[in-house]
Amino acid sequence: MDFDTLVIGAGVVGLAIAAELAPSTGSLLVLEQHSRFGQETSSHNSEVLHAGLYYPTGSLKTRLCLSGNQMLQALARDHDIPLKLTGKLVVGDAGDEAALETLMARALANGVEGLKRLSVREIRALEPALSSTCALFSANTGILDSHALMRWYLCRATEHGADLVYDTRVIGLEPIDGGYRIDAEARSGERCTIDARRVINAAGLNADLIAAMAGIDLERAGYRLHRCKGDYFSTHPRCWPWVSHLIYPVPGAHAAGLGIHVTLDLDGRLRLGPDTTWLTPDEASSYAVNADKRGMFAAAVQRYLPALQPSDLEPEFAGIRPKLQSPGGPVRDFVIAEESARGLPGFVNLIGIESPGLPASPAIAREVRRLLEA
Repeated sequence: MDFDTLVIGAGVVGLAIAAELAPSTGSLLVLEQHSRFGQETSSHNSEVLHAGLYYPTGSLKTRLCLSGNQMLQALARDHDIPLKLTGKLVVGDAGDEAALETLMARALANGVEGLKRLSVREIRALEPALSSTCALFSANTGILDSHALMRWYLCRATEHGADLVYDTRVIGLEPIDGGYRIDAEARSGERCTIDARRVINAAGLNADLIAAMAGIDLERAGYRLHRCKGDYFSTHPRCWPWVSHLIYPVPGAHAAGLGIHVTLDLDGRLRLGPDTTWLTPDEASSYAVNADKRGMFAAAVQRYLPALQPSDLEPEFAGIRPKLQSPGGPVRDFVIAEESARGLPGFVNLIGIESPGLPASPAIAREVRRLLEA
């Protein structure tokens, strides 16, 4: 089988890229190892439309989150994708004032709009149940239906001639004259060979393994991924009226996540999470939630929502993030690279696409198109 473009992975980023490229490419195939789209990181997250508060100045995460936020708001309006701008409070106490000021100053410098420091009176007016004494309000933060978004990306791609094959994983990849030869294996055990002029590696948790198949030295390139698991707990319905915005703690300077936070879904239900648990390279990527964490989750959130009790919590789901950041290491940016410099023209790697990959997805897709056209 010959294709102009092969996209490996049908998560939100792979589907966004397929939707972006399909109208202008000759033929496009998406390969997905699972039986449905979005079965890994894309469907195991908080579904938050981030405004771009947290990321370093000049980073891809900042630039693509800012533009993706606006693009998704427009997509939601134009195509009936459920999205709600709930707003978010980043909360702390007296000891967090300096960190909150630093966070706000960097966000403003990066062009984030809709920010405001709140007084204690303003905090109580917005969220009477909170005990925090300082907060930063972000108006352009919200929640969206990630599955509806992925369905829209998929429909746009297929309407423009793209094909999607499920239950098929890549087991080999090598450059050939004029492109790449990909060996793939179906769940049934049947194998096939695909030739493609261009390859987009949007394989999420396995993106580094695909890059290695293409001959890239992961350690030298800095492409080695580290899996970080985050558990989520649902709350008792009595808790749901307590907050009407997303509530986040002030993050640590080198934290692997944003801290255990309170998020809403589109039906107004409250959940807590995620925490951060690094998985060892040989550890199975289980999505089971450790119910013994109930007390730890409650204690983390009681710092700013004191009425919450451990008995209010039940395990809900877990997600696994593909991080370039190593345990204890510095924060890393996305890798979105067209690899001509490594002798792989038309091969694009997307590695370490964790948060804010969901809100940045349409901007990531546009960035990939720009790289290919350049």
